[in-house]
Amino acid sequence: MPSARNLSPAIAAAGLVGGYAVARWTKKRPLGGVVLAVAGGVAAREWQQVAGGKAAAGLTAGYLAAFAGSHPLAKKIGAWPSVFSVAGVMAGAAYAVTRSAL
Repeated sequence: MPSARNLSPAIAAAGLVGGYAVARWTKKRPLGGVVLAVAGGVAAREWQQVAGGKAAAGLTAGYLAAFAGSHPLAKKIGAWPSVFSVAGVMAGAAYAVTRSAL
């Protein structure tokens, strides 16, 4: 579980899930993109502060890859299972990279 000092795993997962939820329920994909981008920016700032620039760049790339990868995965397992899967993987990656820096 993330500490009070490092909420980035939860923020990244919430950005992926929340971005999809907002886009789906409002039927406004750009609004979901705003949620995704804001959460990604907050998480990236945390990653940089906790683990440094290289880790932040790698995790940001992972966040974008999770977003992009959820689309083809959704065709195989469904939209919500895909979003929850990539959010879980992203949270795990963020935790693994940042936990040793705390």
